[in-house]
Amino acid sequence: MVKKEEASSPSIRVSGQANKPMSRPAHGLPYDQVIVELAADGRHGLSSDVAKQRLEKFGKNALGKAQGVSVWKIMVAQVANAMTMVLILATVVSYGIGSCIEAGIIVTIVLLNIVIGSFQEYSAEKTMDSLRLLSSPAARVIRDGAPLVIPTAEVVIGDTVELKAGDTVPADIRIIKAANFETDEALLTGESLPVAKDEDTLFDDAAGPAARLNIAFSSSTVTKGHARGVVFATASYTEIGAIAAARRQRDSRIRPVKRSADGSAKPHRYLEAYTLTLTDAIGRFLGVNVGTPLQKKLSKLAILLFGAAILCAIIVMATNKFDSRREVVIYAVATGLSTVPASLVVVLMVTMTAGTKRLVKRNVIVRNLKSLEALGAVTDVCSDKTGTLTQGKMTAKRAWIPGMGTYTLDAASEPSNPMDGKMSLDARQPHQIGTIQSPRSGSSVLPSQLLDQSENALPEFLRAASLANLATVSLRNGVWNAQGDPTEIALQIFALRFGWNGLDFTEGENTVWLQVAEHSFDSSTKRMSVVFYNTPTDQLFVFAKGAAERVIDICTSYCKCDDEEAIKIDNEFRADVLRNTEALASTGLRVLALASKKLVEPPQRAYTIDRARAESDLTFRGLIGLYDPPRPESAHAIQSCHDAGISVHMLTGDHPETARAIAMEVGILPRHSELVRDDVVQAMVMTAGQFDSLTDDQVDRLPVLPLVVARCAPDTKARMIEALHRRKRFCAMTGDGVNDSPSLRKADVGIAMGLAGSDVAKEASDIVLSDDNFASIVAAIEEGRRIFDNIQKFVLHILTENFAQACILLIGLVFKDERGLSVFALSPVEIVWIIMVTSGLPDMGLGFEEAVPGIMARPPQSLKTGIFDAEFLADMVVYGLWITILCLSSFVLVVYAFGGGNLGQNCNDGYNDTCKVVYRARATTFSCLTWFALFLAWEMVDRRRSFFRMKPDSPRYLTQWAHDVWRNKSLFCAVMMGFVTLFPTLYIPGFNTVIFRHLSISWEWAIVFISAGLFFAGVENWKWAKRVYMRRRSRRLHSQVGNPGDSDLEKRAFANPTPLGSMDSVTRLNTQFKG
Repeated sequence: MVKKEEASSPSIRVSGQANKPMSRPAHGLPYDQVIVELAADGRHGLSSDVAKQRLEKFGKNALGKAQGVSVWKIMVAQVANAMTMVLILATVVSYGIGSCIEAGIIVTIVLLNIVIGSFQEYSAEKTMDSLRLLSSPAARVIRDGAPLVIPTAEVVIGDTVELKAGDTVPADIRIIKAANFETDEALLTGESLPVAKDEDTLFDDAAGPAARLNIAFSSSTVTKGHARGVVFATASYTEIGAIAAARRQRDSRIRPVKRSADGSAKPHRYLEAYTLTLTDAIGRFLGVNVGTPLQKKLSKLAILLFGAAILCAIIVMATNKFDSRREVVIYAVATGLSTVPASLVVVLMVTMTAGTKRLVKRNVIVRNLKSLEALGAVTDVCSDKTGTLTQGKMTAKRAWIPGMGTYTLDAASEPSNPMDGKMSLDARQPHQIGTIQSPRSGSSVLPSQLLDQSENALPEFLRAASLANLATVSLRNGVWNAQGDPTEIALQIFALRFGWNGLDFTEGENTVWLQVAEHSFDSSTKRMSVVFYNTPTDQLFVFAKGAAERVIDICTSYCKCDDEEAIKIDNEFRADVLRNTEALASTGLRVLALASKKLVEPPQRAYTIDRARAESDLTFRGLIGLYDPPRPESAHAIQSCHDAGISVHMLTGDHPETARAIAMEVGILPRHSELVRDDVVQAMVMTAGQFDSLTDDQVDRLPVLPLVVARCAPDTKARMIEALHRRKRFCAMTGDGVNDSPSLRKADVGIAMGLAGSDVAKEASDIVLSDDNFASIVAAIEEGRRIFDNIQKFVLHILTENFAQACILLIGLVFKDERGLSVFALSPVEIVWIIMVTSGLPDMGLGFEEAVPGIMARPPQSLKTGIFDAEFLADMVVYGLWITILCLSSFVLVVYAFGGGNLGQNCNDGYNDTCKVVYRARATTFSCLTWFALFLAWEMVDRRRSFFRMKPDSPRYLTQWAHDVWRNKSLFCAVMMGFVTLFPTLYIPGFNTVIFRHLSISWEWAIVFISAGLFFAGVENWKWAKRVYMRRRSRRLHSQVGNPGDSDLEKRAFANPTPLGSMDSVTRLNTQFKG
């Protein structure tokens, strides 16, 4: 094995040098010399084997060891919550009054809770660390001649790296090729403005980092352009590695003192700062100002329950006239303990962590747990089209060249293979031909023959397509390798079908075209252009491409015939271009226009030509239509959104007709718009210009917000979010570019693309899609709903048990012995046992429960009410009171019906001959409560459906419940363990009387079994009542806002079923249809 060189602390670090020193620092060597000394390959990159060897030799590309998860901090956090405080307080009181057994048991439970909670939270923190690593900046490298995206930590010296706007530079890189390339180096040099880079200029060895214009520094951000370079330094050998320690400094938690303009501060400002700092520390200690919104809410609930515990203890003491005898105090302790849901925080963390792991399997990386809670509440999804709803594998299907006609490609199944498919030529224009499937007059012809038939028009079109292009396509080992943007790859492959490869003209010994300037694509101008120097003619040329309406605006001439000179563009030709653009776009093609011109400026003035000069007076060369097929799963995913009451908005930079065609194909727009009101149809599709021209009041008066926004700019996305928020909607927004980061931060859930997304976009997002697939967004929403449901289930289960225990003990205060002191129906140890063992383990099992049937056929939940909705509170009270009634009835039956009402003497304090009846009654109550807690966990699997019919469509009418019980093995094992552990507590001599303060039972099991049957009957009847109420409520809502025929009308409009999910969606949809 190769010995790994220490990468974290180089013994002698020379600024600008590589991990393995070169003859000179990289900024002082030509880039081809750097490539040679690093044994690299600027075009094909390193081989996988060599990269692996270098990773083993030099170590990972990481800036020192990050601060890890602190076990001690986690353990302190387990102690520092109100629930544990109640247990500790109970321990102190128990020791104080001499009840060492209770105190010892509670201490054991506290320690066990801390150990289990610490282990689970440690696992959760490690999981989140690994997820953050998955969503951390990645690098695009060339390995084995093909592009590959790898974690930044796996970049090695000699790697060829491609950079574009929005990327974070993964290591110190010697630039090989740059085009309008600028980086933000403020973190390293303090330079406030982006720095333009130049690959050809060399610098002295002693030049400082700010002067090295041929180097892209690690951790800097690309603000403009694109570049390719070779890595020469990684990890702590980079410039930023020298100051990594400063970057890892933690923010101060001390509140600053508010000072006046002259810097002075009055004494009360110091007091204010100290007070706020103290309250912040207390808040962190109790968990009320750290964590996710739900965690904060539950921490506040814990404090509320802490107060309830003290109040219950006071009630017990007051009922017994504040008698200070030990048995009274123990009763008060027991009542206080009954309100403590000690396992709540642990179960919550386990559930959310398990949810993040499940999401990773579904190609969704959660960057913070807050978004996990928010996913289930999403009402609107604003999505890009290319690569998200579509496959991102573009093929040039049609091209229209004035003077020649329309070229059409058929039977092409391999987008990256220029040899695949058949080409034909039709002399008609696209708007005269119709759809791609329409009959054509031309027959299949070899591309070389078509090229021979054209003297000027086709060659000029191909020249613009291949040179106004940053993608490269090459054949290596019999396989076509494409690098670059999918749109530009498709253009390059189209030119390559005719034998025109941009690499042949721009690289190699016989280079004909040299690029001297590039004006990158801009979201406002919707076009890009390049300036090339032609060596044979010693002249400069401009080649441009972009949106048809933006390119035709900068063109003044076109070639009417193949062999004629360019003539001036008139209104008729301009109208033809726009007609042909719409004709191509209406078939779902993404349409680009190509143009070029010869500059009159001499080559010496190439660098003085600005964008305005380059992009003016061009000659129009033609249109090309690119087909990006929708992903097979997109239509079903969008249908799932409709079923779930979620609106899908497509925000794309494409032509309106292209966007409309794709939106209709995947189901965002209705297929039968004639059934929808005219004003709604007009509002469904807008261009960014139309939407941005409306005032906020006009936007708010629209019958619906646009479902499709074409020619969309980043500012339009942000405005769409604002409009949705004004309508009280909860939105998710996708984005991949640098300019998308404001909208990603503004959205309720920002979703970045993991493959095509920039590092800046990922940093601004809440979740990252590892496959850039819209279906993964729907999977994330479904998982968010499942997690929300499960949290609601186990919190309801925990609080119901606590509520029931508190009621049993408070109502049980009426059971008084002959001395007038209350005899508790449940002992403190019994209560703690039920909280931690009987109830705690099933709660964790509920956290792993799968989604209930129809989870994506109901409206989004409200984050305003959260888990504590009206149904939750009603369930808690009804179930809690029913458990209380049954448990107290069992106690009364044993004591009064069969025991003669003998409550004994000092039965709270210990066992004696007079306590036999009370101890058996207490054991019966404990057994009932244990069974109820376990059965209630199974009933919580579905809060409305019957336990015996949780799968209503199942053919197993009588046995489906058994399959449901076995399906969640975690819950099944937890319930079985609860049943099994009950018997040792009842039947082990001494263990039962001394610790649990009850006796073994025999005939009392009949009461337990009958009570269990009544428990099931009560819960099932309550669920039945809820189902009846919900059905009647649904019918009432339908009768108020419309008739049942509206649903059928919607189905016909969309040509697929779309159930109505909520009153809001019913109101919106019923007002959108005609009649």
